Amino acid sequence: MPTVQRTPTTPYEPWMRRALQVARTLPDPGADDPPVGAVIYDRDGNEIAAAHHDRARTGDPTAYAEILALRQAGQAFGTWRLEGCTLVTTLEPGTMSAGALVLARIPRLVIGSWDKYNGAVCSLWDVVRDRRLNHYVEVIPEVLMAETDALLNAYLDTPQAS
Repeated sequence: MPTVQRTPTTPYEPWMRRALQVARTLPDPGADDPPVGAVIYDRDGNEIAAAHHDRARTGDPTAYAEILALRQAGQAFGTWRLEGCTLVTTLEPGTMSAGALVLARIPRLVIGSWDKYNGAVCSLWDVVRDRRLNHYVEVIPEVLMAETDALLNAYLDTPQAS
């Protein structure tokens, strides 16, 4: 289990429930994309963007939930700097998404489940809190982890996922 500073997660539970809802809208569950949802909220708690993994359907290797949500939020704000926003995701981001969070200046990341295979927030790497970079992201981990784990485990247990 990764070592991170614990923050009360209760205020973020409704936001994670929304990310779970988005994850469940994956067009073809079990067909090469795990059910991952990401939602971005502005500083006032308004939903700005929501996306799920969409690599299998689009053939786009960068179509991760977090990347797609960042693109939507950038378009909504008309800028790549997403200062004051919070990104909520059902699964710990990998290196590409973690790097994009840093570059977009996202100040806060809320995570449901850890990704022991590709996690770049604490599991394998800690890209978002690497002091050598120009931005630091606060991480609130394990929000509704039992629910996010159950959703991901159901995907991993499907024959198509193997």
